[in-house]
Amino acid sequence: MATASLRKGELTRQSIVEHAARMASRVGIEGLTIGALADELELSKSGLFAHFKSKEALQLQVVEFGIERFINIVVKPALAAPRGEKRVRELFERWLDWPKASGLSGCMFVALSTELDDQPGPVRERLVQSQKDWLDVIANCVRSGVADGHFRADVDPEQFAHELHGVMLANHHAVRLLRDESGQGRTRRAFERLLDDARKPKASR
Repeated sequence: MATASLRKGELTRQSIVEHAARMASRVGIEGLTIGALADELELSKSGLFAHFKSKEALQLQVVEFGIERFINIVVKPALAAPRGEKRVRELFERWLDWPKASGLSGCMFVALSTELDDQPGPVRERLVQSQKDWLDVIANCVRSGVADGHFRADVDPEQFAHELHGVMLANHHAVRLLRDESGQGRTRRAFERLLDDARKPKASR
């Protein structure tokens, strides 16, 4: 009975965090407070406080929720692809689809990066670490592609990750803000140029 009760409580907490993540995508992470969430969910503040203890704890849970969802939707499936160019392509495709697949409004991490870039504290620190980890994933995929002969030996994996991240930020700006119908096509062409530059040159006849 106790186990069933605990499971029910955990499911309730998870649904609250998911709703909080959607709310944060609309009002920003700083606009996400226990009081505002309680009002939106028509729950008592004391009940939510028992779950999260503080505004900061709630915000951290929302960031963790986003990280876990990104790992499950983008990272894990992509890393299941064959090493080298196929894996890098899978990372790109799943990253491109992430704003829609996440079930949130746009990319949580782009929004949080803009909001928290000059706001020190544990929430920013967790976001920063998650983004560094993601850049490392990209770089490691490129590195394995170099080791397997898919890419040139002198390719800089960190530079590739940096440039791909820039391409995806430009995609977010074009697609989400400008509503540019050609934005995603431009993003794909930019990605292909990155790959073309990284590939080993074809042997001349």
